[in-house]
Amino acid sequence: MEFHFDLKKDRKFDVVGFGTNAVDYLISVPEYPQFDSKIELTDYNWFAGGEIATTMTGLQRLGLKTAYAGRFGDDNAGDFGIQTLKDEGIDCRYAEQIKGAKTQIAFIIIDERNGERTVIWKRDEALSFAPDETVETIATDGAVLHFTPHDLEACIKLAEIGRAAGTIISIDVDRVTNGIEALLRNVDLLVCSKEFASEITSRDEPRDALVEIQKTFGSPFVGITLGEKGSLSLYRERIIETKGYQVPGGCKDTTGAGDSFRSGLLFGLLSGWSVEDSCRAANAVAALKCRSIGARTALPSRFELDAMLLEG
Repeated sequence: MEFHFDLKKDRKFDVVGFGTNAVDYLISVPEYPQFDSKIELTDYNWFAGGEIATTMTGLQRLGLKTAYAGRFGDDNAGDFGIQTLKDEGIDCRYAEQIKGAKTQIAFIIIDERNGERTVIWKRDEALSFAPDETVETIATDGAVLHFTPHDLEACIKLAEIGRAAGTIISIDVDRVTNGIEALLRNVDLLVCSKEFASEITSRDEPRDALVEIQKTFGSPFVGITLGEKGSLSLYRERIIETKGYQVPGGCKDTTGAGDSFRSGLLFGLLSGWSVEDSCRAANAVAALKCRSIGARTALPSRFELDAMLLEG
């Protein structure tokens, strides 16, 4: 089945990402510690992460042209974070460092038995965007605008501008917040967690939740990520169930797997692939990412993605 979106071919970028970046401090432990206990860590590292920054990195490595719009602190972490995007070739004309602000950080505990992680994060309020602080061309410079709803009112403004200009609007959302419904009505591709889908619809069955989301908000494509089980999607009126891929060498870290899923999905869409093949690409990119510690470390090249898809 083909996507029926009218992708604008005259834009500066394939995708513009608006939203979160972070510096992640990753702590590997033999097993997740019990409450009121002590455990010796195996290793620790720091890497660049953040939902939107990671998705743009994944798309850039797959050969697409991307830009990142977001805010960093003017600290060492901010210097590091923005430089990692520039090193990937991501356009940072809409990125800025805010004087006196601290870059968003996350402390991530990784259970070595299965690579599952627990995230403890903090975002400085000074990094937030008010609606009048956004540059409107963020919404029209790319064929796709992809964002997280951390700055809700700013996202609503950009989504409305983008839609009016024919931009495809894509959202990465994992929690229900006050007023989120107004934003969801302006989204073309909505990919969320199983928990979000259940909470926003009061439906426990994922298929029922997908149908309810599409009926309520009108997004042509709605998807739910299911971890190692793959994903479940609804495009127009057709349910698409896509199996997950085995992580080569075993799962080392699931940090950023959902962000990587979005990279694969948007890559398939922009490459003219079918809905089914785009969903397979999404699951494959997510699996390949899990090969190493860190949200972006093992994001694949186009060659690596094609190889996994050929293997089935």
